[in-house]
Amino acid sequence: MVAQRDGRHPESWWAQFPVASERFDLASAVDGIGYLILPHIPSPLLRREAEIATDIVVRRLERPASPEAAERADVALRRFVATLDRITHSDTSTGSLTEALALRDVLQGRCAAAAAASEPYVGTVKLEKVFVTALRLEHFDIPLTHRLLAGGQEPAQAVRSGLLIGHYSWWPAWLLRIVTERALAGTLDEETIVALDTCAYASLSPAQARLARQLLDGDPGLIETAVKRLEAQGERDAAEKLREGDLKMVALAVRLTPR
Repeated sequence: MVAQRDGRHPESWWAQFPVASERFDLASAVDGIGYLILPHIPSPLLRREAEIATDIVVRRLERPASPEAAERADVALRRFVATLDRITHSDTSTGSLTEALALRDVLQGRCAAAAAASEPYVGTVKLEKVFVTALRLEHFDIPLTHRLLAGGQEPAQAVRSGLLIGHYSWWPAWLLRIVTERALAGTLDEETIVALDTCAYASLSPAQARLARQLLDGDPGLIETAVKRLEAQGERDAAEKLREGDLKMVALAVRLTPR
């Protein structure tokens, strides 16, 4: 799902972030998005009330087992929502309520809706950083994920690639370059990961590593040469699989090449 013509992403785009991690930190997301929206609320009095409500709601999210924190958050949120309703139905001019309404969505846990509404004045990159940080994922390549998002990938795909590459950060540099290139190109799939992982365990020499990269890139001449070498070594099943495009056979093929 690409961005709209005005550069905005729909709510469904932002909603991909929370479901990408079972450890998604709602308190972090509310705090981060609220911090970005607050300076844009034009009315100083309304902004101050919004700041107070945000602080109290975030504390409640950080202390989910505290009845006192929950009660204070409910009171603060009801007060803020009531203030917005009163302003909406009165002649009092406090400037645009767009920003305050986006903050209301945040405080009510609708982070994706708030992000979609505030993206034009907050900025896509700042919001993406908040969501990615809130994922709280281990073995996660955050810089690459941001690069993928900047390149136009969907959050679900970018996060998945960031997780995969973070998990395999022990791979040799030449393999990490391949997997990063494929992730940026949007061609990283499970078959490639399995093939690369097999190569990582194969302890290849520099010459074998170069050959593996060329085979993984699909060089037809080298693939045919590797197929014949496998056949000569009695590995006919592996040779046929390699000819048919099975990348898992690459490691076996290059290990039969002189180091």
